[in-house]
Amino acid sequence: MRLISGKEDLKKIRRSIEHGTDEQREIVRTILKQVRKFGDQALYELTEKFDHVLLSKLKVSEKEIEQAYEQLDHKLIEIIKEAAENIRFYHEQQKRQSWFVTKEDGTILGQKITPLDAVGVYVPGGTAAYPSSVLMGVIPAKVAGVERIVLTSPPQEDGSLPAGVLVAANESGVKEIYKVGGAQAIGALAYGTETIGRVDKIVGPGNIFVALAKREVFGIVGIDMLAGPSEIVVLADESANPAYIASDLLSQAEHDARSSAVLVTTSNKIAEETIKELHKQLASLPRKEIAEASIRGYGAAYVANDMDEALDIVNELAPEHLEVMTEAPFELLSKIRHAGAIFLGENSSEPVGDYFAGTNHVLPTNGTARFSNPLNVDDFIKKSSIVSYSKNAMESNAKKIAAFARMEGLDAHAIAVEARLGEKK
Repeated sequence: MRLISGKEDLKKIRRSIEHGTDEQREIVRTILKQVRKFGDQALYELTEKFDHVLLSKLKVSEKEIEQAYEQLDHKLIEIIKEAAENIRFYHEQQKRQSWFVTKEDGTILGQKITPLDAVGVYVPGGTAAYPSSVLMGVIPAKVAGVERIVLTSPPQEDGSLPAGVLVAANESGVKEIYKVGGAQAIGALAYGTETIGRVDKIVGPGNIFVALAKREVFGIVGIDMLAGPSEIVVLADESANPAYIASDLLSQAEHDARSSAVLVTTSNKIAEETIKELHKQLASLPRKEIAEASIRGYGAAYVANDMDEALDIVNELAPEHLEVMTEAPFELLSKIRHAGAIFLGENSSEPVGDYFAGTNHVLPTNGTARFSNPLNVDDFIKKSSIVSYSKNAMESNAKKIAAFARMEGLDAHAIAVEARLGEKK
């Protein structure tokens, strides 16, 4: 991890949105064409080609779900249930209601909230299991009132899905679970196949091929975001604990060699001690090689002259995760404008949000927190505008509306409202 102290140095660690290579984009387009043309047959063949698994069926059976409960430790099942309840509680607070207002002239205006009909939740897998991604994708959709939720995830070598993933899906109320991953899963969700019905929106993180596939099908279906490798910024003053900072930076660095872990501090001492502590902790980390590559390529300790400069840097980075380890973290909250998730105080370690607090861990990356949100209930609803004009309102406003329309050269618009007045022009 390098020490930096100027904005020019930030350019060396900032990542751009991943667009993939020409070769990767072409591979994804070819996969999507195959799925669109050949349906289930393409899913079986592509799963054998990329996952090296010969499936006999795509859909997870009730028996497989029962076996998952038998395989998973009872204590872990209870933890999944409690985490699910925490996530449900948090997202319940985000629910919107339809609303209507009436004006004095009798006009009724409003907004109708309607859940999406069908949503696809992609859960990464293959060599790893992510029950937390199941909970984060499914529960907000359930809270929003989505009737049909489809979950897809790449199979393990034996053709099964991890027990934790199946338990989390069942506890979340998912009825359709399919053993298919990669760009082919995105294609199936977007276009539909003989077995997998198409959905209206696809959410959930994945590798570069999943991200590129989501980009390709956007417009046919909605998507949540184009997420890149994980990132964390820790904002600290002289009161922070370097051991805590180091461990939290590494919690994201271990995700991916392209993950970003940055300390922004007003204290040279904290920066130097954190770097020492970080390398000390790295030595015994099971995923040392990945974390080391992340720290080497996208890790830094930025020493600011004062807290105002530190906050400017934080807002410029617009990180996916921001931890505030200062003496009075809540006092800084109003000055933080851009961050996917904000963790206040030394006990609010980022993994708390990943698994258990209830906030969503599907977050904007690569600086897109400047204009994007965490996955939330609003991602699973539509808003329709409601207009009911009274006769009085029409008589009062028709000429104004007609004048506006003619200003834009749209005479038929003008005639449509003037017809209500019995006028012709």
